Amino acid sequence: MESVLFYIFAAASVAGALLVVFHKNPIASALSLVLTLFSTAVLFIFLLAHFVAAIQILVYAGAIMVLFMFTVMFLNIREESLKFDAQNLPVKLGVLLLILFIFGYFASIGFKKSFSLNHAASLPESFGTVEGVGEVLFKDYLLPFELTSVLIVVAILGVVAIAKRGTD
Repeated sequence: MESVLFYIFAAASVAGALLVVFHKNPIASALSLVLTLFSTAVLFIFLLAHFVAAIQILVYAGAIMVLFMFTVMFLNIREESLKFDAQNLPVKLGVLLLILFIFGYFASIGFKKSFSLNHAASLPESFGTVEGVGEVLFKDYLLPFELTSVLIVVAILGVVAIAKRGTD
């Protein structure tokens, strides 16, 4: 039963991610991202990382998505700017398929071992706990964590500047 649920939520996560990329409406894309984030949170629960799953829902599906929705609505995107340019579509699709093929090839090399949900017992005891996440985040990944927060602030300021210039 556990593996069936795993495949259902993995498929929902992939389907949501594809909808994020291919949907024409930015609001629908953002809501598809919420589906992807919730499905990923369920996958974290299968890995017994309950804290990471809760943070995934609270921070990403909650706060970050509110920020995305605010930004999209603040930009006030017009319908004509969402038109898809079908020029050179076969070349674009060919390049996309080539990139996906290369990525899949290297991913298959990297994941030669088959993934089993029963390997959770071999994980460290602090995996997915507040202590484990805090230790890794603030010891090993402190600089990328801080740079990400600066990047988000710069992106917000850039959106505001672009929207301000459009109204002036």
